[in-house]
Amino acid sequence: MWRNTRSGWGLVSILFHWLSAVVIVGLFLLGWWMVDLGYFDPWYNRAPWWHRSIGMLLLFAILLRMLWRLVQPTPAAQGSRWEKLAAHAGHLGLYVLMLVVMVSGYLISTARGRGVNVFDWFEVPALISHLPNQASIAGEIHWYSALALMILAAGHALAALKHHFVDRHDTLVRILNPARSRRR
Repeated sequence: MWRNTRSGWGLVSILFHWLSAVVIVGLFLLGWWMVDLGYFDPWYNRAPWWHRSIGMLLLFAILLRMLWRLVQPTPAAQGSRWEKLAAHAGHLGLYVLMLVVMVSGYLISTARGRGVNVFDWFEVPALISHLPNQASIAGEIHWYSALALMILAAGHALAALKHHFVDRHDTLVRILNPARSRRR
């Protein structure tokens, strides 16, 4: 039940999937909201602190998720040949965009040479800093890659709904319930 099989996702993969989805959407909405905060708004410093802290924890979770995916079997894809290729390309795109968003966010935060404080628990050191226009360039990359991630994630969700309601595949069921996906 914890591990993946060729017929379904295990509980670890399912938890990584849904936790990532909820946190990524939440961070996108928080980021979109906080960029318009005024200097005297009480959330002016607090919102970015939450955004950075959660983002760094998400980066670690995504890296663990990728490691888990490397050592676990992947359930067999369903659909036509082009749908399987599109699904593979879409998943690869999601992982690349997640990493680009998080690394660019890290580069924004460390541009002045200070590490990223994560909920006052620990600090992630500034490994790359003081590059010309680092914060500005990383900020542009961060925004547009986050926007692309939201668009691709929406397409991912729509494809899952299409597989479930139109094609009658168990694709959606497999990522919702590890026990049900194994009863084939």
